[in-house]
Amino acid sequence: MNASVSDYPAVVYSAQEPPCLSLYQGTHRHHPENQQDPIRFRNLVKSLEASLNKKYPKRDIASLLEPFHELADDHRFWNHTLDGIAVFGGPGFFKVHVLQEPVNDIVVVADSFHTKPLLRVYQTYERYQVLSLTKGEIHVYDGTRDSLDEAELPEGMPRTLTEALGEEITEPHQTVASYGKGAKGPAMHHGHGSRKDENDIDAERFFRMVDKSVTEHFSRKSGLPLLLAALPENQGLFRQISQNGNLMEQGIEINPEALKNGSLHERAWSVFEPQIHERIEKLIGDFEEAGSKGLGSGDLEQVAAAAVEGKVASLLIDNDVQIPGKVDPATGAVLLDELADPEVDDLLDDIGEIVLKKGGVVRVIPSERMPSPTGLAAVFRF
Repeated sequence: MNASVSDYPAVVYSAQEPPCLSLYQGTHRHHPENQQDPIRFRNLVKSLEASLNKKYPKRDIASLLEPFHELADDHRFWNHTLDGIAVFGGPGFFKVHVLQEPVNDIVVVADSFHTKPLLRVYQTYERYQVLSLTKGEIHVYDGTRDSLDEAELPEGMPRTLTEALGEEITEPHQTVASYGKGAKGPAMHHGHGSRKDENDIDAERFFRMVDKSVTEHFSRKSGLPLLLAALPENQGLFRQISQNGNLMEQGIEINPEALKNGSLHERAWSVFEPQIHERIEKLIGDFEEAGSKGLGSGDLEQVAAAAVEGKVASLLIDNDVQIPGKVDPATGAVLLDELADPEVDDLLDDIGEIVLKKGGVVRVIPSERMPSPTGLAAVFRF
């Protein structure tokens, strides 16, 4: 159930008939903390039921909530969670995302899914991957600000040099000559080329296979930056042969096997975090420049109308602000309301979904970095 970048549009674009049920919950990775998670989940499901009771008949509510109740009783699921879950349900639809980052507990019943927290977790500018590389073995990790989790290698992708090369591992080239008294003297074996040369040959062949496999199975699918953790000599060799356009210029120059107890995550985040600040600063700069030319706005009604018209090129949304209401998908008209209504979602969430459907870029950023006090900041195409 682990999420991937491609899962997010599947939720946004699904033409799901209402009611659309969205549930977010922070979870725990380990015992005994995770023992309370299914109890909290059941309480959140009760909140969904209370919201549904305001409008829908009980027989419909029972079928809508049945998969939620089944999940609550799935002991294996609750023993393998990470930092959060996002659960979406509706008539004939049920989807569970296991998240690498914490989320606030929240339930929303509306005419579309509440996806802003999911977008924050999935947005690529805060995510990265790590390739841990030695001359004999590789590991691939999915990284965020809060965690670094090892990814499962697809079937057939070699993890070790032995798996990759098998019987093709280079053997020392040797010749045999006879020395001593007469032709029957003792045979002497002479090797040509040192063991170091042979190791380097095998390492290069292994690294080429690794580069091809990681590019194909991870980088092309995720689009995420790839951080290389390897000894300096392995960094140099791998970078010479790599064709992976997602490989970051800066790496972690150390034997990754020596990094234990979370230290690999610490080192990886220290390299990657400055890039996040640069990207947010660029987004803010683009908005401020657009505003000076009349091509940017933080006005809620203006941005909603522009979103419906397909005019929004990029949109910044405040992670910590919710504005109850609806957007008319035909006109962009804004109707403010109460979030407790079963068909009312977060306006910012709805505008973000419209922008995504029209091909725009949406980023959810912390309140303290928002360049507008209204909860959103848009850059227009024209």
